[in-house]
Amino acid sequence: MKRTDGFDARRLRPRQHRSLGSRLGAAFGMLLIITGFLLLGAGAASFLDDIQAFANVPLEREAAITLMTLGAILLVLGAIVRNRVHRRLREPSGLSMSPRLNKRR
Repeated sequence: MKRTDGFDARRLRPRQHRSLGSRLGAAFGMLLIITGFLLLGAGAASFLDDIQAFANVPLEREAAITLMTLGAILLVLGAIVRNRVHRRLREPSGLSMSPRLNKRR
């Protein structure tokens, strides 16, 4: 006869990572992506000088290249942050057992 005194199978299940920190991390990553995209677009529009929407904000070539570079860096950094947070959220939902217990003899 099996004894199950004090055994709780729910303790073996992994905890959900849907905390406030992961939500804020995903939102921060998305904010970086949006900001990077806007800076990249503004720099490209100023660099090409064909769009009249930015006619009242004339930028030099160096400033336009700086905006495009900063936008690309923020875009990549935001994508990295967002992917790390989402990868942590999509971990496999198997049992959290000790590696020692998983070994076959």
